[in-house]
Amino acid sequence: PPPRCFWQSAELAGLRCETLSVPRQITALQLWEEKVRLHPRLAVIRDQVVFAVRQEYVLLGDQVLVLQPGDEVAIIPPISGG
Repeated sequence: PPPRCFWQSAELAGLRCETLSVPRQITALQLWEEKVRLHPRLAVIRDQVVFAVRQEYVLLGDQVLVLQPGDEVAIIPPISGG
């Protein structure tokens, strides 16, 4: 599945989009840990992000995601108000 990074997460990772090969069934937390392994600077926003999988929000946790080839996984960074 090709995760896409937006806003702050893109700045921290140094890219806007990448393709990542992961198991078809993976928890959201395991998917996040894989992203942090590849881009350690993302660790600083761990408690502030959620994923969007097929345009549905998913909190980082133990729920199992069943990903299909080509699924888009977006990292939704902290929302700054003001």
